[in-house]
Amino acid sequence: MEEKLLTITQAAGFLAVSLDTLRRWDKSGKLVAIRKDGGTHRYYRENDLEIFASDLMRFASEWIRDGIEFPGAFYCSTSSIFNARLTKMEYALMQKPGFEKLYSLITLIAGEIGDNSFAHNLGKWPDTAGIFFGYDIAKGIIVLADRGLGILETLRRVRPELSSHVAAVEVAFTEFISGRAPEKRGNGLKLVREVVTEQSFDLFYTSGDAEVRMQGKDKEFRVTRGERIVRGCLAKIGF
Repeated sequence: MEEKLLTITQAAGFLAVSLDTLRRWDKSGKLVAIRKDGGTHRYYRENDLEIFASDLMRFASEWIRDGIEFPGAFYCSTSSIFNARLTKMEYALMQKPGFEKLYSLITLIAGEIGDNSFAHNLGKWPDTAGIFFGYDIAKGIIVLADRGLGILETLRRVRPELSSHVAAVEVAFTEFISGRAPEKRGNGLKLVREVVTEQSFDLFYTSGDAEVRMQGKDKEFRVTRGERIVRGCLAKIGF
């Protein structure tokens, strides 16, 4: 099915901005337009505008909390769909100037978080199987979420002594708890923590009432208790 294209005038109305603003964003790379067959007229994919205009973190949070419906562009019902879209994101990152050495690492940590959701909830999804996966390369944001069991209930299968979400999330980020081979994706959230610590990425991760915030140059890893209970898992990667 061919993607719907909007003219620059239609896109300006969609985003409630001026034509000059869209032209500036196109020139700066913030929101790049499409030009058909080498022409000069600017066009925009409707799906790209939806993602650009949306607050991905709010969208994912509402889905976890209320189970609201969201565009299929964000929903990956199976791991194969997720990995296909992950590959598409990786290709887009490869085209971004200055990301020649970073695109694979960004894809790695996003893939690890998404794969964990599928691996740990396989056959045990409480209601909606699959994950939320949205990204905005211009803004440097990736958001992933699931309505699964959450870290605590998942780890209690092998670590029944865990008594809190905070303790469970700390174990997930600091210990090898998977039998998968240590190649590429495979070391779970521990690998995510190591990559974020070494690179100029930010990470917010929450499950239950446990929160991880790794931001800025001095990324001290700490798990704190949040103000609300989050079902499943929710993550935001900044790059």
